[in-house]
Amino acid sequence: MNRLAPWFKEGNRRELSGIHLPLFTIVAFALSVYQIWSVVWGKLDPINQMAIHLSFILVLTFLLYGYPKKTKKNRSGNFPTSIDYSFAFLALAAGIYFTIHAERIAERIPIMNPLGNLDIFFGLIIVLLSMEAARRTIGFPIIGIVLIGISYALWGHHLTGLWSHRKMSPIEFLDELAFSFNGLWGSPISVAASFVFMFMLFGSFLQKAGAGEFFFKLSTAIAGRSKGGAAKVAVLASAFFGSISGSPTANVVTTGSFTIPVSKRTGYKPSFAAAVEAAASTGGSILPPIMGSSAFLMAAVTQMPYGSIVIAAIIPGILYYVSLITLVHFEALRLDLPRATKENIPRMTQVLKEGWYYFIPLIVLVFLLVHGYSASRTAFYGILSIVIVSWFRKSKRMGLKEIVSAMVLGAKSSIAVTTACAAAGLVIAGIMSTGLGGKLTSIVLGLTEGMLLPTLLLIMLICIIFGIGMPVAAAYILTAMLAAPALIELGVSNMAAHLFIVYFSIFSAITPPVAVAAFAAAGIAGSNPNRVGLEAFRLGSVGFIVPFMFVLEPSLLMNGSLVQVIISFITALIGVVTLAAGLIGWLLIRTVLLERIVLIAAGFMGMYPGLLSDGVGIALLILVLFTQQRRGIEPFKSIRKQPVRLDEGDSMRIS
Repeated sequence: MNRLAPWFKEGNRRELSGIHLPLFTIVAFALSVYQIWSVVWGKLDPINQMAIHLSFILVLTFLLYGYPKKTKKNRSGNFPTSIDYSFAFLALAAGIYFTIHAERIAERIPIMNPLGNLDIFFGLIIVLLSMEAARRTIGFPIIGIVLIGISYALWGHHLTGLWSHRKMSPIEFLDELAFSFNGLWGSPISVAASFVFMFMLFGSFLQKAGAGEFFFKLSTAIAGRSKGGAAKVAVLASAFFGSISGSPTANVVTTGSFTIPVSKRTGYKPSFAAAVEAAASTGGSILPPIMGSSAFLMAAVTQMPYGSIVIAAIIPGILYYVSLITLVHFEALRLDLPRATKENIPRMTQVLKEGWYYFIPLIVLVFLLVHGYSASRTAFYGILSIVIVSWFRKSKRMGLKEIVSAMVLGAKSSIAVTTACAAAGLVIAGIMSTGLGGKLTSIVLGLTEGMLLPTLLLIMLICIIFGIGMPVAAAYILTAMLAAPALIELGVSNMAAHLFIVYFSIFSAITPPVAVAAFAAAGIAGSNPNRVGLEAFRLGSVGFIVPFMFVLEPSLLMNGSLVQVIISFITALIGVVTLAAGLIGWLLIRTVLLERIVLIAAGFMGMYPGLLSDGVGIALLILVLFTQQRRGIEPFKSIRKQPVRLDEGDSMRIS
């Protein structure tokens, strides 16, 4: 078991050197060039586009990711082995084969046009290599789900009742896996090869242009002077950067390396400092204008314009980050944390003077998305605007070296998303070919007896369980195929149903027992991962309520009159702040137990749609304000007397 255990984990990410590094750089740069060309000038058939992209990604995967640690075959360390190069060569050959035969594959009729021997060979190759690439980059859980799907397709005809399906031969199922638009060449890989890649490229260009440093300084200038400002800076910086990166774990590692130590020095407990970073970084994937890969998948699955999704997600995103800021603020008041010294806080005017132009690419994105441009082309114009604005300051100018570096970084960042989407496509093939997708709506509604709230809770659990074992994109696409039709049948709008699934696919990153974003933050803070996971779950609790809110109150998705939207937003905002006060135990002063219970109840009432519930929630809030005012503002029990000074090592730069 000790020998087998490492093979059930993700592979070891290499630090390439020697001849392997320039080879990887050339392939990654070539992939970025191809993607830009295919989006702007190329007119390729869909299978051509996807096959070339996937073969590039597979080659990069086998060069960058090795065997699992603690295996004899990992002795090569940072050098790809002959097996890795063999896999890369086979991936390239399969990509060429599918590209050459793309037109025939697209036009053929399954079963009536049987697969040839070369079709079977290269079909098996592309499927097996995609599974191995997903295992190396993500781990075995997603492969376990793929194997369950394949087993069900091949042997599910032995089952009875709703779970039974017609008998399917292995060749027939391979046809569905590798030669149809329901399998490997379905919507997940299509989105990864277009929208997702281009926006990851956009994010890498922003990083190389110095936008991360600017947004951190801006966050410090905005929130640094208030009580507990270090944690508020972490929330704002993670929000800014998370909207660019779209990856909770990557966001934690990037911004948390300096926000967590500073928060600890300010007086926050290590577990709380790490939890703030984890919760804030996770929320970046739901924050417009970029959001995360799941939003692009949602656009492809629902056939809704990406700009419409961005507009609908504005209010929920604001509510989540308002809750985080208020939670941090009330915690700072409860602990009576000091403010940072003035010399550590940059002036707002100076920060904006140095980097105001970094807002231009984001404005370009929003403008083009709202005006109906495709997401891929919008990202391309956003990249051009980044290069142009980088020339506004001599020290940040992007030359040829920086552009090449950004393109390589973008290709590297897209590896895990693409392999996850490929694996998700294989699972979808099992769902669609067996007819399980259509049956699952009946199964879900049968379990919940057609009641909306139990159905929402069941789908929430499915999202979180899938999110434990796979990335956000894969968790979303699988749950959307399985559960979204059930919500729509109950009268939930297409937008609300899919956004509900997007939210819980994302928030699985801070949901115990496997809260990957929280675990990454715990490593930086030197705290217990389980404790950080529970704390992050508590801080992100509003994120678990907001999806229920916009399902029950569509005006929170900008669906309704202006008056309805404003009233719903204001009452929801009051509910969010009140709930935060109840969770921390502080409003005007420290709360007693009864006040805390009343505040939590008032928060839920304010967040629940309806004038009656809003009125009750506001009345309860006023009651607590009155009782606290009667008790008087008790003096703070300061835990520190002197302002906190940051060491020179506490850098406020994103490397």
